[in-house]
Order: sequence, then structure tokens, then C-alpha cells
Amino acid sequence: MIVSGCSPTMPSGKTVKLFLYEGLQFAAVIVPLFIVMERFARVVRVAKGWDETAYWLVVAASIAYVTSVTLLVWAPLKYVTLKRRRVIAEITQWRPTALAYLLLCTLPCLAIIVAGFKVQMDSGLYSDPFTELPVSLVLFCLICVDVIERIRPWRLMGKSNTFDPDGDASGPVPPRLERVTTVSAQLPANGGQEESARVQGEVSNGGRWSEHADSSRPSPLSPRTYPTSYPYSSSSSWRPLTYSGPLRVLWRRDGRAKVFVASFLFWLDTVEMLRSAGEPSVFGTAWVFPVYVLTFLSALRVIIAPQSGLLPLAGVVLQDLPFFVLRLALMAAFGFITPVLYLMKNLLVCLSYVYFTWLTRLTAFRGHSMF
Repeated sequence: MIVSGCSPTMPSGKTVKLFLYEGLQFAAVIVPLFIVMERFARVVRVAKGWDETAYWLVVAASIAYVTSVTLLVWAPLKYVTLKRRRVIAEITQWRPTALAYLLLCTLPCLAIIVAGFKVQMDSGLYSDPFTELPVSLVLFCLICVDVIERIRPWRLMGKSNTFDPDGDASGPVPPRLERVTTVSAQLPANGGQEESARVQGEVSNGGRWSEHADSSRPSPLSPRTYPTSYPYSSSSSWRPLTYSGPLRVLWRRDGRAKVFVASFLFWLDTVEMLRSAGEPSVFGTAWVFPVYVLTFLSALRVIIAPQSGLLPLAGVVLQDLPFFVLRLALMAAFGFITPVLYLMKNLLVCLSYVYFTWLTRLTAFRGHSMF
């Protein structure tokens, strides 16, 4: 007698999620390669005047490449990753799947697009700038792989605080409340003894600090413990972001939706840089080569795990600083082909990282308490 309403042969939710994620990632590997290779074959046929035989040879080469990398690299890597072998389980600061995707799909696609530019420049026939379907598809599939790797630890159904223990260990981890053992360092400098005694009494009775603590008075915790989603708070006016009225549905937040938003925002600067390569004044010149080279270098950031402390440094070194120099050179050569907003974004990110990471540690920038 079957107690549950599901059939014994029905796959579980974890199995469905596994097949869904792996199917989407595999499609993100093969689809851009086929599309880019087909467009490259079309460009070569028009520029060189080749017949249909050469066109289908290029298409067949793409099929052979996809088959080879799938059987020799992608499938073994996914098997080792899903089985959680020791060599993979100990990796927490970078993502092997993202590295394999960059080397097997993104790098060949960008190299083929650059080769297509070279063929058109040599022949003098500019028939395809590769700015529509090929480039957009390559970036979209890269974003999809990034989203899948980030959202893998969460369940597809249920609340966002429902954590899947079978997810990737390098993915995001839901916040947890830990018992406070020492509060003397977290009290404000002008805090009274009564407040300190009250806090210690609550901790000794097994209390825990959380976002839903008593909001009638300022929290004794330092401003560093305030949620990053409430950037305009201060130690004297901060209140928890909760609402229990009839419009409380508007206050609901879900970490899985934030993953999608953060992943697309993560690549906006890269998308704009590739768009500038398709401008009529830039397309057909040698400037497209540094644009695509620096674009691939900026894509290397996806290898680093989202919680790794190396991600801000990688963003400055691999994207913002090179993009700032390249945008300055492009504006000097062709005018305002890219918005000044992105140029200022690259400059401010570099300056803010240097100031808050290095200069604020110097004595000269720590002596004025009013700032």
C-alpha cells in the first residue's frame, strides 16, 4: 500500500533539479559554439568565395569539437563534481565548472569571432559585425552558467531560507544567527554601564541578537552589523526592515531573485564594452582585437567564488582598470562611442578600492575621527 500520493517511479525533486541544471549548462556549452561557427562559415564563404563544401566542413568541425570536449572534458568534470571527490570538495575559493566553461566555450567563441573580423578585414568585405545574435548569445549563456552555479545551493520550491545540503559548497549560504559570547567590544564608546549589564544579562540567559530585536531603542551593535540592504541607516536611527500591515506582501524578499539580478548587473560593463566594438567607426579596425581580449580577461572573474575575498581585487585588476584605459583610448580615437557613465564607473571603482582598502590603513587617514 502506497501512503504518499507520488508514484514509486516518479523522480524526486533533487533529481529533477539536477537534470534541469545540468541540461541547461550543457545547452549553454553547445548552442553558442554551433551558432558562432555557422556564422563564421557564412562569413568565410562570402569573403573568400568558397563553395558549399567548405561551408559544411566548418560546420562539421564544430560538431566534432563539441563531441570531443563533451566526452573528454565536460562529462568527466561533471561526474567528479557531482560525486564530490576530495580534489573537488576541497575547492571553495573558485569554481571548476565556470573555468571549464570559459576555456571550452567562451574562449573558442570569442576567438572565432575575432577570426571572423580578421577575415573580413583582409578581404575588404564587411558583411557581419557579429554584434547581434553571436555576441549576445555567448554572453547570455555565460550569465546563465553563472546564475546556475550561484543558485544551485537553494531549492527551486519553498522559501528562500530553505537550504539544499546537496548544493554546491562554494555557493551562497543563507545567514545564520550565532550566539554572542562577548559584547564589550560591540558596545558604543559612550555606552553606559546599565546598557552593558542589560546586554550581558540577555546573553547569559541564552538570548540572540537578530534583525527583529527590540526596535524601540538603538541597537548596541556597531554599524558594521547593519544589513547591507539598508545603506542609509545610522547607529541612532536604524530600524529593522519589517512590516506587518496589509501591504506586507510588498516587503517580501527572496535571495534567489537577488541572484538573478546580481548576475546580470555583474556583466553590464562587459556587455557595453562589446557593444562598442560593433560601432561602425570601430568595426573593421584593429581596435576590435583589444576589446575582445580585455573582455575575455574580465570574464575570468566568474571563476572566483562569490563569497571569496579576491573578487573585489579581481574586478579592479581584470575589468575596471583595463576598461578605463581602453575607453579613454577609444574616446580619443573615435569620440564618444561609449557612454561617459561607464568611464566614470571604472574610475570611481578603482579609486574607491584603493582608498578604502589601502589608504584608510595609513595613519594620515585615521587621525580625524570627525570623518
